Amino acid sequence: MKIADIRGMTPDQLAETLLTLKKEQFNLRFQGATGQVEKTHRVNEIRKDIARIKTVLRAKAAA
Repeated sequence: MKIADIRGMTPDQLAETLLTLKKEQFNLRFQGATGQVEKTHRVNEIRKDIARIKTVLRAKAAA
């Protein structure tokens, strides 16, 4: 997910996307524990996307 796309979202959309990403991260963690994860790089991508969304949310709340 690109930072420009994230900045263009409303706070409600960001919160919804954050919830979706956290669910996906949870599922990937389980798949990793059982050795079923196919795209191992996706774990890092999701973690970074969550950080980007939290950063933008915090900046919008401060403004």
